[in-house]
This record gives sequence, structure tokens and C-alpha cells, in this order.
Amino acid sequence: MDAGNGFLHPDRLFPADPATRTVARDLYETVRNLPIVSPHGHTEPSWFADDKPFEDAASLLVIPDHYLFRMLHSVGVTLDELGVPRLDGKPVASGRAIWRTFAAHYHLFRGTPSSLWVDHAMSAVLGCTEPLTPDNADALYDHINAQLALPEFRPRALHQRFGIETIATTDGALDPLAHHQKMAADGWIGKVRTTYRPDSVTDPDAVGFRDNLVKFGEITGTEVTRWDGLIEAHRRRRAYFRQFGATATDHGVPTAFTADLPLTEKQALLDKALKGPLSAEDAELFRGQMMTEMAGLSAEDGMVMQIHAGSRRNTDSGLFATRGPNMGADIPTSTDWVGGLNALLSKYGHAPGLRVLLFTLDETTYARELAPMVGHWPCLMIGPPWWFHDSPLGIRRYLDQVVETAGFANMAGFNDDTRALLSIPARHDVWRREVCRFLAQLAGEHRLSKREAEIVAGELSYGNAKKAYKL
Repeated sequence: MDAGNGFLHPDRLFPADPATRTVARDLYETVRNLPIVSPHGHTEPSWFADDKPFEDAASLLVIPDHYLFRMLHSVGVTLDELGVPRLDGKPVASGRAIWRTFAAHYHLFRGTPSSLWVDHAMSAVLGCTEPLTPDNADALYDHINAQLALPEFRPRALHQRFGIETIATTDGALDPLAHHQKMAADGWIGKVRTTYRPDSVTDPDAVGFRDNLVKFGEITGTEVTRWDGLIEAHRRRRAYFRQFGATATDHGVPTAFTADLPLTEKQALLDKALKGPLSAEDAELFRGQMMTEMAGLSAEDGMVMQIHAGSRRNTDSGLFATRGPNMGADIPTSTDWVGGLNALLSKYGHAPGLRVLLFTLDETTYARELAPMVGHWPCLMIGPPWWFHDSPLGIRRYLDQVVETAGFANMAGFNDDTRALLSIPARHDVWRREVCRFLAQLAGEHRLSKREAEIVAGELSYGNAKKAYKL
């Protein structure tokens, strides 16, 4: 992994205590260059399929990264100024203008994980010798653009440079996977693999849900107006995704609610959904039933099921109307995991080969629910800190609350979950440093030996992710 220091301090994130810091350093040296396994994320498959140079610093580092532009939006910087596309196609800022705006406000990211990721990308990857400021914005913009024009900065070259063993994209059930088809022809399946994300045909609140179901039936050759036919459509589509390296599915749901209805009630619910919008209660019931059905299919075909719950999506209705989703207005919300997953686990919790990874934005559930659950159910593993909590302090809270009850073996390692390619080595570096910090503390307290700490550091940095995702 490209984890050079450049203008970054080599001891960043390590303990202030000298003795513990020395142990953390030693542990870090055993994992810093391990390959990157990135089994869940949102990088564009077209990057690796087409392998074209990135346009400029702004389009690479600013426009796709809602971690960045949400912060700037919060202090009044318009998304037009940051080049974020509009649904109506009206012009927005581009290139150098975006970069100057970003530089003028970069001080807002002091102490945030975003500054760690951007500084790492600029220093260790792009060869910048000083942090971004308004005064050096133009010079750094020109420097970065000159780097991006070089062959070694094309997506496939960066994939190799970062030491990425495998990276997963996340693609909708209706996606023809044209980019993955191209990568298959180039022998790149495995280096880049797809993930089955069926939300557009499992969530009745999804935009265009009924039209989506019609298309889903057409591309799978099934009768999706029958419940059994709908499930068969998923079975066939999942098999298609596996041709392009998929080992996992992904499900973004508002809550962890699951249901197990008799067939007559499932069919009645589908009939309602095909006629028009469902009530909030029926929509939740439909999603809950589909979650249980997806678990059943995972028990059948061996695909790892990821559940991402606890996000209230698109809370800024005006922004959603003008820009679409993923604009930084998604907010964490509470989630009942024990009650929510009861139906799914009662039916499939002991199914041989089933693996379900749990991700939450509700940190209050770590110690109260998630750690005890994964410490009992053979099918469950806990995913890494997600989204808002993919941060130094978020990782520390996670480790403090999860390890004692869940154990290291029930943790799914790390996945970067990013749309920003250059942040991938930075995010994995932060995780590895925080893991080593945590383990150094345990070793210093003689709760495990230094050799045991080295083994666990390797598992959490690399091995557990491969196990969790069946790679």
C-alpha cells in the first residue's frame, strides 16, 4: 500500500505515550504494506474498464466526494460553485474555479478525517510537498493535473500502485454490467468485481419502483407479478452478477426490520405495490419481507449479505429535487437490530453457509446489540465503522465497544466504502494505524502478547475481510 508520509507526520494517530507509541509503530510496520482488500465501495467501474486519465484535480478530488462538499455546503458554499451536477443540466463551476473555492475553505476540515484523506492523497500519492492553501492553490492544481496526465496515474496503474488485491463496485440489479463485461474480456474480473445491490426492485419507495419491476421481469425472463416469480428473478440476476466476480449482495434499508409472511400475504402485498404507492407501514413490511427472502437466497447460493441500516436518506428535499441522491443530506438514525432481524434469524439464522454482515450508523447499538448478536449467531459478522464513523475517533469507539463481546474473529475487517479513488490507501492507512494503536494498548496492559497483537493486526487489516466476503 502506498502509505508514504510526504508532509504528513509519520506518527499520526499513534498514542502520545512513548512506550505505547513504540509498540504501535512496530505493529504498524507489520501491516502497512499488506495488500488492500476493498470488498465494499462505490468507485466507478468505468474508471477501470476504460482506463482513461482523470480530467483534473477538481473532478477527481472534489466533485464526487460528498464528505467534502457537505461540509462546504453547511457554511454556505453553493454546490454550483463546487461543480456538483444539476438534474436540469444548467451549468456549474468547473476546473480551476472549483479548486480555488475548495482551497479557500480547506481550513474548515481541520481535525476532520477528510483532511487526513485529502492530505494523504496529495502528499503520498500526488507528490505535493505542502498542504493546500489559498496561496498555493493554483500551483498545486497545475502540479496535480500534470501528474494525472502521466500513465502511472491512470486508474489501472493506481490500482496496482495502491496494492489493491481486489476492489468491489456496487451496482444496481438492473445494471447490464457493461463495464464489467469489458473488464472480463481484459482479464480484470477478480481485480475488480461487482456487488448485487437490488434496492431499486426491493424497496417500494424507490424512484420508479413499478417501472423497475417491469424491466426486471424483462431482463430475467420471469413473471414478476407473482411473488415466486419475483424471487426467481432475483435468483437469476444474482447468478448473472456472480459471472463478474460478485461474492456479496448489498441492501440499504432505513431500519433492520424483517418479516416472514405466508405466501398469500406476500402476494397480496406485491399486488398492492404494483397498483400504486404503498402506505408507510406496508412499504416497511414489503422491505422487511424482501430482506428475509434475500437471506434465503444467500443461504442457497452462498453470496454474502450486507445490511446497511440506520440512515435517514435525502433529508434535504429541495436538494434532492435539484441534484438527486447522495448529496450529503443523509443523517444517522436509530435502529432496532434485535427486534428487527428476529424474523430473518428465526428462519435462516442457523442456515449452513449463510453470512450476513451488519453495518449501522447508530453507534449506540454497538455494545448493546450488535456485538452480543454477532457473538452468538454463526451467520452474523459486524461490519467496520461506516460512513460518518469511518474516522479515527469513530474507529476507536467501535473497537472499544465491540471487541470484548464479539471477539476479533467476528469482525469483517475494513472496507473503505468510498467514491473517491485516491482516498482508498488513506482510509486503509487510518484503519491500520488505529488498529495498531488499540492493540498496542492491549499489549501494554499485558492483555495479549506482542506476537498475538501482530497476528490480530494482520487479520483486521487483511485476513478478516477475505474471510468475511469469501474471497
